Amino acid sequence: MSAQLTLSLTNKLAEIEGVSRLVEAFGEQHGLPARVVFDLNLALDEVLTNIISYGYDDGAEHEITVRLSLDGHTLHVEVEDDGRPFNPLEIAEPHLGGPVEERSIGGLGLFLVRKLMSGLAYRRQEGKNVFGMSRTVADVPVRQHPK
Repeated sequence: MSAQLTLSLTNKLAEIEGVSRLVEAFGEQHGLPARVVFDLNLALDEVLTNIISYGYDDGAEHEITVRLSLDGHTLHVEVEDDGRPFNPLEIAEPHLGGPVEERSIGGLGLFLVRKLMSGLAYRRQEGKNVFGMSRTVADVPVRQHPK
């Protein structure tokens, strides 16, 4: 048994808050632990902020799609955008040792996403970036609620 949710937003930072509320409702509806929902929202906030802030060369409105699915004990998330090609998995982990002033700028958000989610995948498909994340959710039965 599985549960699914598909969300669409435009490339405006203000829309991330609405995504967060819908993710919280999805988690509550399906009995996800609060920690998992918090981590998922943190990872999604980072991914969506990066897409909106750096993914587009024009000032036009673009659609970003977020798909959530809970299949057994695994939570899957897919974020699809039509921004310029960017594979976040090719970004090296930041060097966290040494004085702060000697560290390079950037990369901490993706480092955080790697720590919060257990599986990451990327593909470029039909002119779109598709970034996938997954996380095992122990002992969470999928609850189906009537509509």
